[in-house]
Amino acid sequence: MFTPSTDLSAEPHIRGYLHEPAQPNGSAIVLTHGAGANCQSTLLIAVSDAFADAGFTVLRFDLPFRNERRFGPPRPGDAARDRDGLRRAVTLMKEQSANEKTRGSIFLGGHSYGGRQATILASKDAALADGLLLLSYPLHPPDKPAQLRTSHFPKLQTRAFFVHGTRDPFATTDEMRSALQLIPAPHALLEVDGAAHDLLAKRAIGELPARIVSEFQSFLGKVTE
Repeated sequence: MFTPSTDLSAEPHIRGYLHEPAQPNGSAIVLTHGAGANCQSTLLIAVSDAFADAGFTVLRFDLPFRNERRFGPPRPGDAARDRDGLRRAVTLMKEQSANEKTRGSIFLGGHSYGGRQATILASKDAALADGLLLLSYPLHPPDKPAQLRTSHFPKLQTRAFFVHGTRDPFATTDEMRSALQLIPAPHALLEVDGAAHDLLAKRAIGELPARIVSEFQSFLGKVTE
């Protein structure tokens, strides 16, 4: 269980798990969950482990709405506080990194709702994180393609890497590609063939987490060249 080293009384409280790499590369990533899950989801654990194997320190944590309610989706009024939780988690990781010899980059991301809130937060504060990882961004509600969740995309100045299943009911691949053209920052889309919104193809994780990490690192390298 993750225990912040400073300012334990600050709100929102952060509860989660810290994945510490055997060979740290100096960088860290904060990851959170979707609307119907928590930080113990199969996908989030597997992706966090893969990032730690690649040298990243990973904070996998529950959003404030999940700390308050064990079950059920977030309410309409929860989003702002959940974004406060994302900001608080990134701040804690920056504080922890400041105590280490090598300060690398800090990345932020999450699955579905958690990733959406991360993009909204980054669109308002480009300096918060060095990059975003968005797993199954919920572009629109299923069967409601006109209700796009892209109003903040033109303001997004943080480089962003999207992972999308070809069977995701929240968007087709073509819809995702079209929407990402609204983002002025460097961005990329990784398609996962046969995967639904949970990114599980045929109910198996397989090599996907390692692939996500590898392609995310490749994307970051191309952006900085």
